Amino acid sequence: MEGVRTILMRFGLLKETFPTQPELSRHAVVVALLSCVYFFFFDIMHTFNDENSIVLWSVHVCLFGFSYFFLQPWIRFLRFFSQPLIGKSSYSNVYKWHVFWLLVATVYHLPSSQSVGMSIRMNLSLFFINFASSIMCLLVFHSIFYGLEYIFSHEARKWQDTWTILQFSAVVSIASCVFLSHCRERPLEQRYLKDKVCSIWLAPVESASYYYYRLFYMWDNYGKLASNESPAAGSSDKTSLVFSSWATFIGLYIANYVAERSSQSGAKYKKNKQTKPDFLDMVPWYSGTSADLYKTVFDLILSVTVFLGRFDMRILQAAMNPIQVVPKNKKEVQAGIQEGEYLYDHFGKEKELWFDFMADTGDGGNSTYTVARLLAQRKIKVNSKILKRGDLLLIGGDLAYPNPSEFTYERRLFRPFTYAFQPPPCHEQGRMAVNKLEVPPCCEQKRMAVNKTAVPPGVSEPKQDRKRTKRKHQRQLMPYNGPRCFVIPGNHDWFDGLHTFTRNICHRSWLGGWFMPQKKSYFALKLPLGWWIFGLDLALHGDIDVYQFEFFSKLARKTVGKKDSVIVMTHQPDWLLDWYENGDSRTNVSDYQSKGNNVTDLICNILKERCKLRIAGDIHHYMRHSIDKPDKPDPSQPKRKNNEPVYAQHLLVNGCGGAFAHPTHVFRDFSKSHGVSYKCKEAYPSFKESRRLALRNIWNFRKENWQFDFIGGIIYFMLVFSMFPQCELDHMFEVDSISGLWRSFFGTVWNALIYMLELSYVSLGGAMLLLILAVAFVPSKVSWKARVMIGILHVSAHLTAALILMLVLEVGVETFVRNNLVATSGYHSLYQWHQSMFNKHLPVPIGIQDSIKRWSFGLYPACIKYLMSAFDLPELMAVTRSNICKNGMESISRWGAIIYYASTFLYFWVMSTPAVSFVFGSYLYICINWFNLHYDEAFSSLRIADYKAFTRFHIKHNGDLEVFTLAVDKVPEEWELDPEWEGPNSDELSHLRENPSQWKAAASDQEPLNTVRIIDEFIIPRKDSHGDSTGSGTE
Repeated sequence: MEGVRTILMRFGLLKETFPTQPELSRHAVVVALLSCVYFFFFDIMHTFNDENSIVLWSVHVCLFGFSYFFLQPWIRFLRFFSQPLIGKSSYSNVYKWHVFWLLVATVYHLPSSQSVGMSIRMNLSLFFINFASSIMCLLVFHSIFYGLEYIFSHEARKWQDTWTILQFSAVVSIASCVFLSHCRERPLEQRYLKDKVCSIWLAPVESASYYYYRLFYMWDNYGKLASNESPAAGSSDKTSLVFSSWATFIGLYIANYVAERSSQSGAKYKKNKQTKPDFLDMVPWYSGTSADLYKTVFDLILSVTVFLGRFDMRILQAAMNPIQVVPKNKKEVQAGIQEGEYLYDHFGKEKELWFDFMADTGDGGNSTYTVARLLAQRKIKVNSKILKRGDLLLIGGDLAYPNPSEFTYERRLFRPFTYAFQPPPCHEQGRMAVNKLEVPPCCEQKRMAVNKTAVPPGVSEPKQDRKRTKRKHQRQLMPYNGPRCFVIPGNHDWFDGLHTFTRNICHRSWLGGWFMPQKKSYFALKLPLGWWIFGLDLALHGDIDVYQFEFFSKLARKTVGKKDSVIVMTHQPDWLLDWYENGDSRTNVSDYQSKGNNVTDLICNILKERCKLRIAGDIHHYMRHSIDKPDKPDPSQPKRKNNEPVYAQHLLVNGCGGAFAHPTHVFRDFSKSHGVSYKCKEAYPSFKESRRLALRNIWNFRKENWQFDFIGGIIYFMLVFSMFPQCELDHMFEVDSISGLWRSFFGTVWNALIYMLELSYVSLGGAMLLLILAVAFVPSKVSWKARVMIGILHVSAHLTAALILMLVLEVGVETFVRNNLVATSGYHSLYQWHQSMFNKHLPVPIGIQDSIKRWSFGLYPACIKYLMSAFDLPELMAVTRSNICKNGMESISRWGAIIYYASTFLYFWVMSTPAVSFVFGSYLYICINWFNLHYDEAFSSLRIADYKAFTRFHIKHNGDLEVFTLAVDKVPEEWELDPEWEGPNSDELSHLRENPSQWKAAASDQEPLNTVRIIDEFIIPRKDSHGDSTGSGTE
């Protein structure tokens, strides 16, 4: 078995790890498929001698090529076939069988496939029998196998994937029917290879034919309904062949499954099952079936229209802050600052400090873990620089996408961070804390902690006594020297009114191995050597509330020194967003103050020159702008003494913490904010790379947004619903030139459009609804006239594509009808073949048939009849279409009309899904690269997990602030267990270990520790001097 596995792995049919559930029956499936292909090859070879073989083979090539466009190929040892063409593997499997079904239903109507089609018709009844028998047999086998396994090992494994059983049963049933049709009559002289294969494969079981028929005969006698007919030996032989081949395939599956699930393989399976992290994919923002996205829209509408301006969690936080710091002097009494739950000075007495900043995490597991893995390392070596891990981690909001919930926070935020940096062993997942201390708690009881009073493992802490001296209390807090984390909420965290954020951030103690002493949604941090961090909560207003403004303004006036430096951290970069939404219309400070912007007032009028740096996320790229000092001062620019600007010296955006990448070229013209001129020092990805990434919308939109098919196909069908069927197509078959054919084709498309505008109701209503949505989809920064024009052009492109596809389908059906390939036998033609061939090739006595019909209350023949109609959709569609064209829509019943439009939709949906994705992707590309519109929509569609970055700060001994931005261009998709993580020091706390992360990249050339690089580096001096002391990284 290991030798076979090695060969299959070499050709890409198996992976290095143990096969996943859908791959368990791959051996048997491959044998069955190759057998079908082998016999079909002999049938189709006979058509080469036909005079019309070129035309017929062209039709075959078009059909199979068209079908390949939608399928995930079985062949995996070619690089071109290594990835599915559309979306997730489960959807690709369903789509694959859907297209195969429609392809088979079409191909056997072609003249060159008459032998194949006849075989399908004659054996379709056997297919249903074998299919049902395979499912029952495999269900019984798996039940017995898992039952015995549980009895002997007392360990329950996951039940076999139902889709795998259905898929294998279908393949085996088809293969058995193909064997019967090609091997039922074998000459004595085996002159052809096919005859030898049939003889070798089926000869050993021919003697069993007698027993198969005796079984039918005994059943017939037992029911006393036997006829006087005596079976022919040849018929019984043919009957045994299909069951012998079926039993062979089933036996191959069972033997393969048992061998791979033996005790030795089971231990290997159990071991390998735990060597891959359970990460979620990037959020499918254009999914038509995601409940999370519908919940996000609902929460956003509810938050904006109902609670915005009526209920603000920040005001409730201020009202519930009971801790009033005991004033140290008269100055603090006058200040009246409530510092207890907002101001933290853990690092104020340090001689130097390393700290990190990231934002917009919690999207795809791979990208989030990549950044978390880098943050968790004790040090990162890049070129000749050694960057130590930050003692403080700042996260700038948007912790989980698409909406805040317990599931998204746990799976998209806490799990990747836990893998990267494990919490202490005493940590209990989900443990909450109402009153946090400023030291990490150690959980000792499996219950919710109300007052957290413990310290990390190995440190004994006596009971707290408020009467103890301050010196003893400080000695108690000293032992913990691990990293801490502070977080501000983003707009996505506010969609539920900050409920999930409060529960999981303000009332939990650990984010992985980072301790979170934070108690409210905003805070102030006192750092060494006169540095401060103001973490502001902008909520959905884009501004701070009055209580928050009061706290920070008093802190800035009374506590922050005049020569101190402040870093203001917000979720969104208002300097970029204001410029993007309003252009250059707001260039002076008065323009912002007139809007009542409390953040602007805090920075320009209170902090003033002390605000050295602003950091933010929300936009998922990296951009840094620094003050552009002109040779001559600009008289229109606001100044203070010594020509000092009144706004931040540096503006830094870094939202590359794990969410999809955003473009940078849209913001390349930004140069002024709040009356201060800025110059772009670094952009990541570069402007050129950003424009190139936008091009992916044209050819990659459908693969990344495969669930959009469900909505797109339905919308296109609504647009052309009223145009089915097109009965007047004679003029298209009478033209004698290519140019005339094109003129006739597009003339028919134009006539269909006029018909829709004048007489249609459903299609016109669908077009108007689509137009309203298209206009509303255009960004509000564009004028109404431009929005209407863009919406009309967008809808016109979709409508044109839908009409062309409708006409292509109608011309195809009309071509089949004119060549007498369909609409020749009426409804249920396949069932009529079944009735005529059933007794000839599977002579079950009539009495048994009658008893089955009576015992099933007539369901057996009815189910066979309508299931066969499902496998003959072209005939069903063509017959109904001909009736409508001859006698009008009134000639068919309502049920007949439903059947006609349903069968038409099945074919039209397959044709329309790539078209709607292409048109919509092209629209996004044109808007983002030509008009700088839809920067969010055009890149959320791409779900780019690459281009991840975070910023590391270092406060030096002299008070200067070094800033390094580290980035990874390519995010790994495959991970493996890091053997060094399970080393002899695996029991140590994570922040003391050299290898704190559990997983490393499976490919060494994609390992983040090897590919990380510094993309930007600059220094902010402690003294009052502007400008960089170092240059920025290369673009």
